[in-house]
Amino acid sequence: MNSAKRHEIFTCLQSTNPHPTTELEYRSPFELLIAVILSAQATDKSVNLATRKLFPQANTPEKILALGEAGLLECIKSIGLYKTKAKNILATCQLLIQHHHSEVPRTREQLEALPGVGRKTANVILNTAFGEPTIAVDTHIFRVANRTGLAPGKNVLEVELKLLKAVPKEFRHDAHHWLILHGRYVCKARKPACAICTINHLCEFKDKNFAL
Repeated sequence: MNSAKRHEIFTCLQSTNPHPTTELEYRSPFELLIAVILSAQATDKSVNLATRKLFPQANTPEKILALGEAGLLECIKSIGLYKTKAKNILATCQLLIQHHHSEVPRTREQLEALPGVGRKTANVILNTAFGEPTIAVDTHIFRVANRTGLAPGKNVLEVELKLLKAVPKEFRHDAHHWLILHGRYVCKARKPACAICTINHLCEFKDKNFAL
């Protein structure tokens, strides 16, 4: 795919959604960090249901530690892998207090040193909380990048690095959200909605499905 086509793809995505953002509900970088940790192998909708219970009670590292494991589990037990996530969240809160003055760190290395935080989670925080032009490749972005021909790759890191090179600079900050939302609602895994896709004339997917 050439650069002109890539530019047009993001121009189209921007025209339909000028100000994209995450569907996770949060009011601070810390709340976003907790929400993203909870979102592993879970839907944003299920995470929001849990954090609506959690954040009014505890939305700082100190308050979550005061809530304790039992209290935290009670709030997040509807989410998959909730026991492991609870342990990671409690350990992360301790490290934030001990080493970062209870603030969410702003570097990838410091973020990835937190329990439950991998490269994808770090990229979400850097992009959404701090405005860095990073791209967190989840299953939706991986699928869209490969299916459309935008940035094909064999693994998420390869796709991420290709996207950082391929996405025009002016679109790089919002590309993460455009691609996730496009994969979630239009370029779906089992049945892509090619008939309503705003970039179907630019997409290089060979098996397009225009049936409604």
